[in-house]
Amino acid sequence: MNVRYSYGFDTSGHTAQASLSDHIFQMIEQILFTAPGERVNLPTFGCGVNQLVFAPNSDALAGAQQKLIQASLQQWLSDVIQVNAVYVAAEEATLQITVIYTILQSQQQETQQFVYGGATA
Repeated sequence: MNVRYSYGFDTSGHTAQASLSDHIFQMIEQILFTAPGERVNLPTFGCGVNQLVFAPNSDALAGAQQKLIQASLQQWLSDVIQVNAVYVAAEEATLQITVIYTILQSQQQETQQFVYGGATA
């Protein structure tokens, strides 16, 4: 059963579910945007990319962030996905993250992009 994040109910009043692909996307998103220490019972959960949005932009910072994201995804989702590549690009106040992974159950490769920060329209 793949519970949808954020938790909610479907039209019949049951716990809302998501497809495997959507559920994995939601789990990756939780890891990316949860800061370590934010969860009481899992103090090492997450990688806290939102803390670096306003950090000075550099190749070294982007490289370090790529390694941090890849390590966090492997730590928390290694039983569900194989991380093939992670790309991070910081431009002004926006952080763009691309994660390429293979779903272990179906051997299907997926590419997801996540954007944090920037102006909202």
